[in-house]
Amino acid sequence: METVEKDCSKGRSQSEKVGRIKYNQQLLKRALSEIEEVKLMQRTIIAGLKGMFHFEKPMIQKIACVDEVDILILEHLYESGSAGLLPKDLAEKLSQFKVKRHQVTRRIVRMNKRLEKGSWESGLLSGVGGIGL
Repeated sequence: METVEKDCSKGRSQSEKVGRIKYNQQLLKRALSEIEEVKLMQRTIIAGLKGMFHFEKPMIQKIACVDEVDILILEHLYESGSAGLLPKDLAEKLSQFKVKRHQVTRRIVRMNKRLEKGSWESGLLSGVGGIGL
């Protein structure tokens, strides 16, 4: 009796069928879409918990502030409350440091970036200061 040999080959992989580069692009697209879904879920959760985020000044000062001008900007923003302050008003209050309005804006943007790197809610200072950057 003769034994019949079966071809047990698995077949071509997906990367062999569509091409290696195109397959890698498909995988990358899929991974990026999953990351966007996770970011959307994270934004939804943060939006739901937004009222529970009440950070104390010393915690934010440790993370975001580099020098005393940053600390003074943060203090003036806290004093103003939810009404906020315009950069030109902050620049007037910080006239002894010779800070102009665009420098105040840049400093607030930098503080926001430092807070983002620290895994904090993005845009925290712009919400407190009312500058809306």
